[in-house]
Amino acid sequence: MSDTSHGQSRVFQSARAGSAEAVGELLEAYRAYLRLLARVQIGRALQGKADPSDLVQETFLAAHQHFADFRGTTEEELLAWLRQIMASKLADLARRYVAAAGRAVHLERQIGDDLDRSSRAIHDVLVAPGSSPSERAARREQAVVLADALERLPDDYREVLVLRHMEDLTFPEIAGRMGRTLDSVKNLWTRALARLKRSLGEL
Repeated sequence: MSDTSHGQSRVFQSARAGSAEAVGELLEAYRAYLRLLARVQIGRALQGKADPSDLVQETFLAAHQHFADFRGTTEEELLAWLRQIMASKLADLARRYVAAAGRAVHLERQIGDDLDRSSRAIHDVLVAPGSSPSERAARREQAVVLADALERLPDDYREVLVLRHMEDLTFPEIAGRMGRTLDSVKNLWTRALARLKRSLGEL
């Protein structure tokens, strides 16, 4: 893979060569990234109907079964392929639980577009001054690096950043969602960004 570390490139080549173990190892590197996307998408339309971790596992199972069909050579292409698989799984869930979804035209494409937008939105957290990952980490897709960093944060830190930067909620809306005062949410967001900055700088 041209834009990943040497170690991951080696895993990718083994996966392409047919190693089931390597496919599993390769996909595992994107668990936090896909869970973050699943959480946002489920939160918008399927709250209470699906679990992000279960959706990621279903995506992994399908990716594992059909990895021979993947024709890309870069991490970016692999992520796009995984998002496409997840979009298909989400479309199935929406048809099952959301009445209007059964009549929606091009539902899978619409969900795929939403996932693409969510992936790009992850970068919004990185626009904060000084929050860029190190040069070494930047060799990987920044959305993946950031998702991994968010995964390591305390739950409330991760929650406030996701609600603010990926779900586009206002601070008053976040305060209502988290059951906190407005001032405490703003302070929490500031601390969360600072912790994220340190985490990214250590990569």
